[in-house]
Amino acid sequence: QVQLVESGGGLAQAGGSLRLSCVASERTFSGYAMGWFRQAPGKDREFVATINWSGANTYYASSVKGRFTVSRDNAKNTVYLQMNRLKPEDTAVYYCASSKVQGGRLAARSREYDYWGQGTQVTVSS
Repeated sequence: QVQLVESGGGLAQAGGSLRLSCVASERTFSGYAMGWFRQAPGKDREFVATINWSGANTYYASSVKGRFTVSRDNAKNTVYLQMNRLKPEDTAVYYCASSKVQGGRLAARSREYDYWGQGTQVTVSS
């Protein structure tokens, strides 16, 4: 079973930056696409970004494209989310997730993920 632990959340001002990290416990981390999702109060969880097993392919929600960057270091079993030009509407709990998708494919739907982290709070003030 994969355990995922996120860190790096906190409070930022609009226009600022934060970097989230997610460390996976499982040695097969490198074989699967990884993703970031978020859930704001009173809203459904939504897709943010995904990266394939090698890190060569990425895909973003339109709301974060051009501002957020997902990356991974398979040697460290870690996936990152660099968040720049933050907006108050980015305020949410951010979740890292490990998918069932292998190869070069990406995973943008929550049903493609079988392991989730506990979440880390990101709050952006105006």
